[in-house]
Amino acid sequence: MSSKAVVGEIVSSGTRKNWKPTALPADPEATRQLQEWLASEEYNLNGMERDFRGADLSGGDFSNAWFTDAVLVGVRLVGASFYRADLQSADLTGADLTGADLVKANLDEAVLRTARLNGTDMVGASLYGTDASGASFRTTRFLGASLIDTDMRGADLTDAVLDENIFEIKADDSTVMRGLTGTVFGPVTVFSGESSRELAGTELEAWIAERGGQVRVLPPYRTPQ
Repeated sequence: MSSKAVVGEIVSSGTRKNWKPTALPADPEATRQLQEWLASEEYNLNGMERDFRGADLSGGDFSNAWFTDAVLVGVRLVGASFYRADLQSADLTGADLTGADLVKANLDEAVLRTARLNGTDMVGASLYGTDASGASFRTTRFLGASLIDTDMRGADLTDAVLDENIFEIKADDSTVMRGLTGTVFGPVTVFSGESSRELAGTELEAWIAERGGQVRVLPPYRTPQ
C-alpha cells in the first residue's frame, strides 16, 4: 500500500503488523517501544524523545504518531507515512525521507539538515523555525505548507511545487531554485556573507527567476475591515 493511499484513513492493526522494519534502532528502549507498538492494537506510536538511530523504517505507517524531540539522525524513512504526525523539534539530520508522506505533519523547530526529502508530499505541513539547510527537496509538493523562519540556505528546491505557501524562508546563493514553480507569500530573507536583505513582490520574483524558477508572489493577506 502506498503512502498516498492511507492519507486520511486509519489503517487497521492487521495492516501495520504486515510491515516490519528492515533494521531496528540501536537503542534498546526505542526498539522495545517500536516492537510493543507493532504488537498492540494501539494506532499512534509514541516515539517522543526516543533515539531511533541505526533503524531502517522505510515503508512504515506512522500516521498521527508522536516523534516530538526524537532522534532520527541518518534513519532511512523512504516511502514512510507521517500523515498528521508530530515531529516537532525532532532531529532528522541526514535522514532519508525520499517519497515520504508528510501531509499536515508538524515539523516546527525540527532539524532537517542535509536530509533527503525528494518527492515528498508536504501538503499543509508546518515548518516554523525548521533548520532545513543543505536538505534536498527535489520535486517536493509544498502546497499550502507554512514555511516561517525556515532555514533553506544551501537547500535544493529543484522542480518543487508551491501553492499559496507562506514562504518566509532564509536563503542564499547556494539555495537551488531551478524549476521551482507556484505561488507564495513572502518575504524571503537572502543572506550574503554576514549581511542579509528581505525580498518581496516583484523583486522576489525576479530573484527566483534569475535562478531558474518561476514563482508568483502574492500580495499579503489583508484583515477585513
